[in-house]
Amino acid sequence: MRRQDQKEDQVRRMLDVPHPQVPADLAERAAERGGRMLRRRRALRALVMFVLCAAVVAFTVWVVIAEPWQVPSTETTPPLDGP
Repeated sequence: MRRQDQKEDQVRRMLDVPHPQVPADLAERAAERGGRMLRRRRALRALVMFVLCAAVVAFTVWVVIAEPWQVPSTETTPPLDGP
């Protein structure tokens, strides 16, 4: 017997048995679970957006304060004022 025939026979045997009863509140539970998943997804998206905005603000503040595009001064040691 070919492998595909074996799989078809297994599927037919599974479908021949009586189907189990579906709980009456299955739709309500599925809707509640879906609502929870949506709320979690929205909260996570809001958190990611907040962290992203905070990172942009922090980078902007650093750029304004540090001015990394300017060339550093050439004086690396203080001048010698000796006796």
